[in-house]
Amino acid sequence: MNGYIDLHTHSNCSDGSMTPTELVAHAASRGLKAIALSDHDTVAGIDEAIKAGEEYGVEIVPAIEFSVQSDTETHILGFFIDHKHPKLFEALENINKVRWERTVNTCNNLRNLGFDVTIEEALELAPSGLIGRAHFAKILANKGYTSSVKEGFDKYLANGKPAYDGTQYLTAADAVKLIREIGGLSFVAHPHLIRLDDAKIREFLTELKNEGLCGIEGYYNEYSEEMQVYFQSVAKELGLEICGGTDFHAKMKPHIEIGIGQGNMEIPYAVLERIKQIRYNNSNNK
Repeated sequence: MNGYIDLHTHSNCSDGSMTPTELVAHAASRGLKAIALSDHDTVAGIDEAIKAGEEYGVEIVPAIEFSVQSDTETHILGFFIDHKHPKLFEALENINKVRWERTVNTCNNLRNLGFDVTIEEALELAPSGLIGRAHFAKILANKGYTSSVKEGFDKYLANGKPAYDGTQYLTAADAVKLIREIGGLSFVAHPHLIRLDDAKIREFLTELKNEGLCGIEGYYNEYSEEMQVYFQSVAKELGLEICGGTDFHAKMKPHIEIGIGQGNMEIPYAVLERIKQIRYNNSNNK
């Protein structure tokens, strides 16, 4: 199959502002052949997305994105997960208890910086109850504290910024093991945000590969051409696969468009075909 895909998208079950059905319809309108719904710490939208995919002719990969313990910012994507597996729901219960603690801490950090923000305001933007940093960035923009969601995120809420809170439940190895246990394939998302030098990122990825890591994002909306070449070459040298996506969050991150990121992304369907082949091989080797 030819065409383009996006294996890193979010609906309002996480911190975007489209329902899963709206997300799939939008992907179809952009001509995408497949997307992965990879909401943060929830699988609530997957069934709706799969149903919409059948209606709109878009292949849906059931996925999730876990934030994990890190000195910087580390996220692990899981593709083709069994999104109804009991072990997943057990883990999500603990993950979201910690997520709530992190949300409260973030809100308090912003208030200590002099911003009039509340948990209640964030919940109004997050009907699922899962509040992300983008919701607080949206509040800052809405109240005129910043000129845009991106500015609020970059100045106050990104890793290393004054309102950031990095409390997480899972380690990276925990996330890789969990994804494997629920039938999925794990990939390190946007590895540039981990902010490790060349030797240390290779060491980190090698350690995770030994735990069952499948690959890394070889395409991402923030990559320069040089970064894309670099991360794809690192993956090849370490025997890892690549995935790719825009990290689309709809109106929560309006500078990012599904499928094309900030204007020039093209992720070929062959990337997904390779992942599906690995999944098939793994199932046959059990």
